[in-house]
Amino acid sequence: MPFSSYLGNTRRGGGWAQSLLPSSSATVKSTPKSHPARKSRKRTALINYLFTNFFTIALSLSLLFFLLTLLLFGIPKPISSHFKPRSTTRKPTIRKTVTRKQPTLNPKQDGAVVDITTKELYDKIEFLDKDGGAWKQGWEVSYNGDEWDSEKLKVFVVPHSHNDPGWKFTVEEYYERQSRHILNTIVDTLSKDGRRKFIWEEMSYLEKWWRDASEDKRESFTNLVKNGQLEIVGGGWVMNDEANSHYFAIIEQITEGNMWLNDTIGFVPKNSWAIDPFGYSPTMAYLLRRMGFENMLIQRTHYELKKELAWNKNLEYIWRQSWDAEETTDIFVHMMPFYSYDIPHTCGPEPAICCQFDFARTHGFFYELCPWGKHPVETNQENVHERALKLLDQYRKKSTLYRTNTLLVPLGDDFRYVSIDEAEAQFRNYQMIFDYINSNPSLNAEAKFGTLDDYFQTLREEAERINYSLPREIGSGQVGGFPSLSGDFFTYADRQQDYWSGYYVSRPFFKAVDRVLEHTLRASEMLMAFLLGYCQRAQCEKLPTGYAYKLTAARRNLALFQHHDGVTGTAKDHVVLDYGTRMHTSLQDLQIFMSKAIEVLLGIRQEKSDQTPAQFDPEQVRSKYDALPVHRAISAREGTAQSVVLFNPLEQTREEVVMVVVNRPDVTVLDSNWTCVQSQVSPELQHDKSKIFTGRHRIHWKASVPAMGLQTYYIANGFVGCEKAKPVKLKLFSKLSSIQCPTPYACSKVEGDMVEIENLYQTLTFDVKHGLLQKVMHKTGPQSVVVEEIGLYSSSGGAYLFLPNGDAQPIIQSGGHLVIAEGPLMQEVYSYPKTSWEKTPISHSTRIYNGGNTFQEFLIEKEYHVELLGKDFNDNELIVRYKTDTDNRRIFYSDLNGFQMSRRETYDKIPLQGNYYPMPSLAFMQGSNGQRFSVHSQQSLGAASLKEGWLEIMLDRRLVRDDGRGLGQGVMDNRVMNVVFHLLLESNISSTSNSVSNPLPLSPSLLSHRVSAHLNYPLHAFIAKKPQEISVQTHSRTFAPLAASLPCDLHIVSFKVPRPSKYSQQQLGDPRFVLMLHRRNFDSSYCRKARSQCTSVADEPVNLFNMFKGLAVLNARATSLNLLHEDTEMLGYSEQFGDVAQEGHVIITPMEIQAYKLELRPHQ
Repeated sequence: MPFSSYLGNTRRGGGWAQSLLPSSSATVKSTPKSHPARKSRKRTALINYLFTNFFTIALSLSLLFFLLTLLLFGIPKPISSHFKPRSTTRKPTIRKTVTRKQPTLNPKQDGAVVDITTKELYDKIEFLDKDGGAWKQGWEVSYNGDEWDSEKLKVFVVPHSHNDPGWKFTVEEYYERQSRHILNTIVDTLSKDGRRKFIWEEMSYLEKWWRDASEDKRESFTNLVKNGQLEIVGGGWVMNDEANSHYFAIIEQITEGNMWLNDTIGFVPKNSWAIDPFGYSPTMAYLLRRMGFENMLIQRTHYELKKELAWNKNLEYIWRQSWDAEETTDIFVHMMPFYSYDIPHTCGPEPAICCQFDFARTHGFFYELCPWGKHPVETNQENVHERALKLLDQYRKKSTLYRTNTLLVPLGDDFRYVSIDEAEAQFRNYQMIFDYINSNPSLNAEAKFGTLDDYFQTLREEAERINYSLPREIGSGQVGGFPSLSGDFFTYADRQQDYWSGYYVSRPFFKAVDRVLEHTLRASEMLMAFLLGYCQRAQCEKLPTGYAYKLTAARRNLALFQHHDGVTGTAKDHVVLDYGTRMHTSLQDLQIFMSKAIEVLLGIRQEKSDQTPAQFDPEQVRSKYDALPVHRAISAREGTAQSVVLFNPLEQTREEVVMVVVNRPDVTVLDSNWTCVQSQVSPELQHDKSKIFTGRHRIHWKASVPAMGLQTYYIANGFVGCEKAKPVKLKLFSKLSSIQCPTPYACSKVEGDMVEIENLYQTLTFDVKHGLLQKVMHKTGPQSVVVEEIGLYSSSGGAYLFLPNGDAQPIIQSGGHLVIAEGPLMQEVYSYPKTSWEKTPISHSTRIYNGGNTFQEFLIEKEYHVELLGKDFNDNELIVRYKTDTDNRRIFYSDLNGFQMSRRETYDKIPLQGNYYPMPSLAFMQGSNGQRFSVHSQQSLGAASLKEGWLEIMLDRRLVRDDGRGLGQGVMDNRVMNVVFHLLLESNISSTSNSVSNPLPLSPSLLSHRVSAHLNYPLHAFIAKKPQEISVQTHSRTFAPLAASLPCDLHIVSFKVPRPSKYSQQQLGDPRFVLMLHRRNFDSSYCRKARSQCTSVADEPVNLFNMFKGLAVLNARATSLNLLHEDTEMLGYSEQFGDVAQEGHVIITPMEIQAYKLELRPHQ
């Protein structure tokens, strides 16, 4: 939020001393793209004719093409770079039909061929931050004056108001103070004059306003949308963050907003507007394209990238996914060129002039006056000539940064247009200036208010008439005249060396809660779909439809937190409390619903009323919004058994070692047939050096749970004929104080300086004195050095910025507590290390598993308990660093939104903080010998590879100061939290591409994908509230809804009823269910089946009609990811996707996400 929140509260990017104010930062603008309708399928007769005369036609076309080439381009010159030197003159030529050359793929690289990659931009740019004068981060822009002789300048001024759903105030506070007044103002002022336009983005506010608005206001609003004066852009619940948000949550939040908008007003957005997220992900471009969006606009990208793109007139481009060799993901992007989206930085390159045309910055209003000293003056007949020419000069200068003569000029800021007077001041003054410009043909310009759609349509029409393509430019078949680009825009810097990498980690506790709410919502939606799918009478619809409103509230609370001040951790303390409380409430609601749903699906709950209390409790319970979950202890008395029900939300059967907590160790584990199951018991540990053992115990056993199904186990006390859980052997080391050996375990002292734990596949070695991992040895392969280090950065950043003062310093000292537990199923090293503080800020466990036929045997589980509390840790940032012998050349790969990987390279020409990148769920390094070291995470954090073989991840940050981006506080509300990583060391079994020379991102292995899925979609455990007598053994209780496990690379993103509250009102036969599938792309040079327990991959089609047991799939149709379009070719998909209804065959190419609407009926 830029310069003009209320006086004295400048938003991110405001608050510089005047000498530092970038006159206008070079920002990259993304232009939304138009998708021409695809050609209809060829008729058989035509195909026959082409085959018959193939050689004649081919020869004729070749000759014609050759002659045309000579005519148009002359004798070809030697090939040179397609980055041409900048020319300030731009005389458009009438557009000629260009035959686009099909680029040849490097046979070793399977991916997109584009004009620009963000890696090439980084390689080329020197990052010198040269002072550009009035446009501080650019250059002195000039023009000849004849650029608009043959094609006049068409200016669209787009009024907007950026409404954060929570930042310095909560969403409710903002709504009452500003947003509801802004929406009233829009309706009133636009209704007065048909020439006035406006755009609105956030549905969270519009939905609130709609509930409060009178019928007249609603009708006026709808009419303004229908007549094109008011455009809804984006139309998500919020304008989501793009670094920390997971793709599941992004899809949910956009769909929630888009569906509400379509149901309420009948409008479906096609232009996206993202002016405030702090960096941009190509995942967003992919999802929007597959939702039917045509164009995107972005703003906050690195100022040096903006400058480079502006210099070459590449601020408008086609964004293509890195894997897409067929141009099916192309979307048109407009990148804004300057420092901010406020009015001083949007009319042109000179903010001191542009500020004079922000007519709300006068003494009559509450906004900050122009910091450059020259203020707006009311436009009148006497000064209109001078004012219009001054503004037009800025428009012309800005226009030279783009290829076409169609210009976009946003007119707004944070929470603007709050009163009629303010809106009138802008509309009145600008209309007078427009009238002057438009009445003087010699100016070769036309200016008017417009929407984003007005701009993009006009731009596309111009690009159709006039050829703006550069020679040898690859471009796109979607819209001609613009370069193609692939890559992402992290890490964002808005000025000097201020890199916004701090927000990747700020408020990490809530980043973790976000993901728990996500997977709980996904699981709840699945259970609701099964309840309704298997239901044949109105009676059994009561439970799911009774919870429909709570499910909607949960979707909206998750959606709200995706806002670019929510999951980012960049809001004020009381706003964080509001987000956290909302998520906590929804988590509790969902868990109660799940507890009741499993009873119905297992055949326990017969009356199926949602009022009856559940017989099960969730195994983990959270006492309040900012407390860690606690395991509910099972206390089965003699002669009784407590049932534990496990729900597997994944699409493959799950063989996994699981854990519950018990009050007494002498228990037995039984499966649903009351058969003995091998188990082990170990003491529960806690972060307390004077009392490491809690007195409770952990039971581990290997569970098998059907795909998307339920399985019951029993924890029994006094069951005859079964071996009791086997106690682990404990080894203890302590220099701090003696550790008492807990009952009933056998304890011994650790001997020597090194200690090992091992399973069938790997041996881990630890340094006893420091309690840190040192190396990993594979029984069948090489030994790897993995030296674990825990350190602190001293830092002067804030919620947004990471500003380290030098490198991180190790904090672990010799001597501390070490507990080693060795058992048949799980082995663990727990370290409570010694540091220079009385209470150490971190303790950690390292676990390996033995299960037989589980891929857990190949991973190393790290759990860090973090307490960065108190003034001792002020202005410090806590990291864990793995120093390996991988020769990665400081190149690593981190994921974008849990959806795709991005190649990261550490550059010496940018500071340490600029080499930190988002890590929502995975980071890995690869050596020249194919050795790969991966870290999987359950929550989004930040990662870097600052030296060869090093991978570091930031765990938490505590900062006293505000970092000058408008928040007005530091980050001091740290919570006690646990961070879980799964480490994986792999060797490839065939040749692999060289990670140094290959500019494309590498993919995870199939095993890596499965590890990630199990970590991010854990089993949900529920414990019976009452024990049952062992003598009364109930029948086997399982629920297995899938006919078979799905292929290993196929993931069900969601299976749900999108409108559960309207379930019974929908037309019979209308598809009421949605199934969304994602096919993961994996690196096949890594072992495929042996290690990941895979039976199949999705090379063969999957049949939708036979997917479920006992359920008939009817009326299946392909749909967009926001569920609002059924023309699949318009979305960029292949023709086969749309054919699902006839055959039921699902064919998905790697990386694609496809959604289907279905109707389900129980088999008679």
